[in-house]
Amino acid sequence: MQLFDTHTHFDVADFDIDRQHLAEQAKQVGVDALVLIGFVESRFDELIHTHQQLHAWENVPCSYLAPGLHPFYIEQHQPEHLQRLEHVLQQYDCMAVGEIGLDTFLKQHKQPELFAKQQYYFIEQLALATQYQKPVLLHIRKAHAETLAILKTQKFKLGGIAHAFSGGVEEAKALVKLGFKIGVTGQITNPNAKKLHQVVQAIGSENLVIETDCPDMTPLCCQTSSEHRTRNTPVNLPYVLQGLSQVLNIKPEKLAQKLWENSIQALSLFVNYRDI
Repeated sequence: MQLFDTHTHFDVADFDIDRQHLAEQAKQVGVDALVLIGFVESRFDELIHTHQQLHAWENVPCSYLAPGLHPFYIEQHQPEHLQRLEHVLQQYDCMAVGEIGLDTFLKQHKQPELFAKQQYYFIEQLALATQYQKPVLLHIRKAHAETLAILKTQKFKLGGIAHAFSGGVEEAKALVKLGFKIGVTGQITNPNAKKLHQVVQAIGSENLVIETDCPDMTPLCCQTSSEHRTRNTPVNLPYVLQGLSQVLNIKPEKLAQKLWENSIQALSLFVNYRDI
């Protein structure tokens, strides 16, 4: 099986001690490709460095780069960060822009001024994605209607992935109609995640991709304690496949091939099944 981890933060300090070992382990369990996702400008150098490390090492997943400015960190973003993002898109072989979008999970982000700033940075990054012909990796939390409205108003046509999807069936269908695949995390392994189970069953395997979102979103079976945070890694991606396989009642091998093809399509990579 070939697996594509479509959303990782494998560049963060959580992995500084054993990144190469984990990358080798991930390759051994079938993770042949992963995406390194940006979230704040101050970490772009580390993001690029990790990307270069993975390309230099042997027997590790192929790495793809996706720089972006995350809505949750909206207080940190400055206009010059958009300029830096454009420079990265110009200088490096970036596969997508991400993660970008809207997030009103925190009460403070619902305040008109901050939410307007989120919308501004989202629109500006969609414009950059259009200019450089890149799909986008969406972060949407408690702001699905507003995100869909902006995507439609901006007439964004390049699609991408709605990562760690937390919306309902109709919202998922609306994103699929706009050309997006729906990203499924280790949350699928939680029997109480009824809404997510309904979503994946309603839209079917042809509209899904899988991700770890490491070091967060650890699959339930990989959590060592309910009291302490357990670090998630790309090595856990097969557990996401397993959980989704059970919910959809599709054999893991068959599902893995479809998810791989979906990932290639969503990210406009145009490579064959055995190229990586």
